[in-house]
Amino acid sequence: MTPTTRLRVLITVLGLDQHEAGALAVSRLLRDGGAEVIYAGRFQLPETIATTAIDEDVDVVGISAHSWEVLHYAEELALRLGQADPPIPIVVGGSVITAADQVEILSKGIDATVLPTAPEEEIIATFYRLAEARRPRL
Repeated sequence: MTPTTRLRVLITVLGLDQHEAGALAVSRLLRDGGAEVIYAGRFQLPETIATTAIDEDVDVVGISAHSWEVLHYAEELALRLGQADPPIPIVVGGSVITAADQVEILSKGIDATVLPTAPEEEIIATFYRLAEARRPRL
């Protein structure tokens, strides 16, 4: 998938985490990288994230995590988005993601994590890679 291919992304902040600066920065980064970005804002729960992602027909959901609350909701979010047809992949990134947290988050069904030190190119490539893997082969 290249930046000229359609990429539709939902970016949001999960639970009571109110730190949205990272989510806004990634939204702008993806938009500048050719993606169409729907920003759902703060205080979202797995049910509303999944409903919005399905209703908006997004390719990938990006969760900004600046609290460990993501560990509490990761399984439910992965289950709900995994029930979409085809399943919608999830990227979690943020300032609290450590290598140990990355392993735990991925074990709960999240498709990819982005560490706080990830370069911009890696972040964009992760979203495009997941979207490409989701698309049916013709």
